[in-house]
Amino acid sequence: MNLRDKTVVITGAARGLGAAMAKALAAKGARLALVDLDTDAMEAVDAECTAAGVTVRRYAANVGKESDVVALYDAVVADFGALDASIANAGILRDGLLVKAKEGVIEERMSLAQWQAVIDVNLTGVFLCGREAAARMIELRTRGAIINISSISRHGNFGQSNYSAAKAGVAALTVVWAKELARHGIRVNAIAPGFVRTDILKSMKPEVLAKMTAAIPVGRLGEPEEIAQTVTYILENDYVDGRVIEVDGGQRL
Repeated sequence: MNLRDKTVVITGAARGLGAAMAKALAAKGARLALVDLDTDAMEAVDAECTAAGVTVRRYAANVGKESDVVALYDAVVADFGALDASIANAGILRDGLLVKAKEGVIEERMSLAQWQAVIDVNLTGVFLCGREAAARMIELRTRGAIINISSISRHGNFGQSNYSAAKAGVAALTVVWAKELARHGIRVNAIAPGFVRTDILKSMKPEVLAKMTAAIPVGRLGEPEEIAQTVTYILENDYVDGRVIEVDGGQRL
């Protein structure tokens, strides 16, 4: 896919990985539909991408809410007249142990609210965005691409029952959709980042961050721009399909 003048949806675009993806695609000449819960939060990203000479529009949507997602993709097609790629990047964390206990006494359980919030955004949100993106691409007869953001945590990360389950589900959806949508000329891939230098990691205690970094074979955290580079690679290479590409510095959980 030649990205110049192609219309790309990016969810979770206000900061972190989503912002880096937007800037990388703007540099390639793509037209951007930036999505987050708060459109004002995307102002800086919008300004930088617009300065690159591309068309940018901002949309507010809760990706875990079906009506929001349907309205989002309707609006993108109405505004741009096209949909060439969709990147399901929005995600949240609600970490906690399944059961926290000391000397046989239960102190805390992961709540259903903790579980459901992460599943709603990180898994159901990917499902809804993928479904609506695919439907619009089929209707428009577009040979498009869908990218889902999974995680190294899909292999199972301590204290992340909800997040790990969601990201494993995202990886599975990616393979299924690649098989189902190939007949329509739509490619589906996923990226599974390792630990990347985002606001969440920056807020950690230095000693915790140092311990985490020490476990990464390449000896450092990933950078958001490195995940963005993988996005452009997937979109530009029309023979990449049905893959979960791990960008993790060689780390294995």
